[in-house]
This record gives sequence, C-alpha cells and structure tokens, in this order.
Amino acid sequence: MFLSAVSLFVGVIDIQVTSLLAGNLEQWEIFIISRLPRLLAILCTGIGMSTAGLIMQQLCMNKFVSPTTGATISSAQFGILLALLFWPGSTLWGRAIFAFTTAVLGTWIFVWFIQRIQFKDVVMVPLVGIMFGNVIGGITNYLAYKYEMTQALSSWLVGHFSLVLKGRYEIVYLVVPLVILAFLFANHFNIVGMGKEFSKNLGIHYNLILFMGLTIAAMITASVVVVVGSISYIGLIVPNIIAMFKGDKIRGTLVDTALFGAIFVLVCDMIGRVVIMPYELPIELIVGIVGSVLFIALLLYRLKNGRKVIRLKGAGTTGCGSVASSLDGGEKK
Repeated sequence: MFLSAVSLFVGVIDIQVTSLLAGNLEQWEIFIISRLPRLLAILCTGIGMSTAGLIMQQLCMNKFVSPTTGATISSAQFGILLALLFWPGSTLWGRAIFAFTTAVLGTWIFVWFIQRIQFKDVVMVPLVGIMFGNVIGGITNYLAYKYEMTQALSSWLVGHFSLVLKGRYEIVYLVVPLVILAFLFANHFNIVGMGKEFSKNLGIHYNLILFMGLTIAAMITASVVVVVGSISYIGLIVPNIIAMFKGDKIRGTLVDTALFGAIFVLVCDMIGRVVIMPYELPIELIVGIVGSVLFIALLLYRLKNGRKVIRLKGAGTTGCGSVASSLDGGEKK
C-alpha cells in the first residue's frame, strides 16, 4: 500500500496531496487520466506475469520455463504484427484478439515439441523455448522490415508504462479473472504436473487441464503485452524466489507470488522514473538488468544442486516438461 501511494506522486509533473484536497482540477485530471491507470496497469502486470510463470513452471515441472523462455511473449508480438498488417484500423481489442490467438498457439506448439524430446535436463527445456521464441521473433522482424512496420511494432517490443492512459489500458484487467480461475484450478495444475499416468489415476483429465492452464498463462501474457509491451524475467524470477521460501505447491504460493510480482514491477517502475528524471527509462530495461543477474544466479544454482539429466521412459510421463527441477532449494522431494 505504501509503495502504491508513493508511486501515484512520482513523475515529471508534481502532484501535491494538498492540491488534490483543495480540488485542483488540473492535478485531479493528471491523477485520474495518467497516474491511477498507470498504477493499476503496473499491479496487474506484476500479478499477471508472475502468475503466468508459476502456472507454466508447475505444468512443465521446470523452474526455467516462463512466458519469456516458453515463446509466449514472442508469439503475442507476432500476433500484434499480424493485426497491424491485415487489420490496420483495428482497435486495441482487435489487436488483443490476434495476440491471444498466437500466444496460445505458440505456447501449445512449444509444449507439444518438448513433450517429444526423450532426453531432458533442467536447462535444455528453456533453451529450446528460447530458440523457438527467437525463430518467431526473427519472422516477426522480417515481416516488420519487409512491410515497413518496424516503427509501429516498436511500442510492443520494449515494455514501458509511459503510454498507459485512461481508455488505453483496460484490457489488462483481464488478468484479474484469469488469476482467480488459476487459483480455483491450482490443485488440478499440481496433479497434472505430476505426470499423465498420475493424473489419470486420480481421475483428472490430463490434456484438458494441461491446455487450460497453458491457455490461461498465454492469455495473461498477451493481455499484458498488448497494453505494456514485452517485459521479460518477471514470470521466471518471481516464482523461483517465492518457491525457495514457500515450496512448490501452487495454491500455497500463488498469492505470495502475485503479491511479490506486483511489488517487484512497482519498484522497478519507480526506479525507471527517478533515475534520470525528468526522463524515464523503460521498465523492460530495469527488469532486464535485475532479471538477467538473478537468472544467471538461479541457473548456476540449479546446475550445481539440481538433478542433471532425467531420461523419460515414454513421452508425456512427466508433465509437459522435465521433472529435473521439481526441487526446492536443490533437494529432492
């Protein structure tokens, strides 16, 4: 609450509490049109991206899978480009439909592919996702250059909150019902993460729950990308940090993950606003610097303490990814 209140009064234009209480119309206009929507978008972004990462990690049983390393963000950007190419006059909702569709399809294809890899380790699965995401990103950039859409697409390639205004960010509210839905099915996601046979023994429809969870994560990611742009590492770093203290059970960690994700994004956004005032750094830059350092640290930690290689006896027997990282603090459960 304290950080949220401080965020409302941080910016190029000073807003004074006394002026608001005195009924200053100009300051109230800035507050309602810019500052409050920005805060709500920040909170929804942090909650949504961290929850999406938690869902993907649980379903794939790999702590390095996230919207960033699972090609979800790249797929959403590809959908936005398709909307700009084939529906130039589309509204934000029109672009969101394209982004939802491609993000879901891209995530499904990634999971379908890694299910068919016989040998997996804790690092290989996200590396496959990064390569797949780079392929999609390469196609996106090629089409953008070919049809001279690079400048139009640039707003979604780097995440920032500077353009979040009243009437242009409300799509991000979709995060709230999607996160609630994820919480309701949290136990199902846990069971599916144990493997196909285990799910069937407990009467859980494995494929249905798997694709539902991946769809929720993809739609959350797409709704954020359409409004804010690409923000990496949130869905990767935040769930891992929470899991170190709270364990891997999704129902027990989802609230903490969402809360910490919101705080993490809020702090990074405030740093970006004040470090070179009156100018503003994109939040993608701040999160990227912090996230890359933490990602390398987590990578080295898992390589040192995690089980190195798991050979699967059959396709799909351990969720959609590798069980190599179903560890908490590097110890076998």
